[in-house]
Amino acid sequence: MGGRWKIPIIWHLLQASPLRLNELEKKLPDINQRMLIRQLRELEDDHIVNRTVYPVVPPKVEYSLTQIGKNLEPVVNGICDWGDEFLDFLNTKDKA
Repeated sequence: MGGRWKIPIIWHLLQASPLRLNELEKKLPDINQRMLIRQLRELEDDHIVNRTVYPVVPPKVEYSLTQIGKNLEPVVNGICDWGDEFLDFLNTKDKA
């Protein structure tokens, strides 16, 4: 499951789901729309993300995690915890 943005996408969907594309764009301001859509499609192909299209005008599309995606929560939380610890280590190292 490569891709720089997949873990942040999953993390945001774990925090609040479902989300629309524009909501994900606001939560991930450094990603362009084309890359976000590509990453979402790959996550959908991997059965981690559900894409729900509603038959309304204008079109409404929401993204949510599948059960497999929800099962990634402890892994994603572990990565976030490790990142926090590593940043603390770097900050302590810089002050020494």
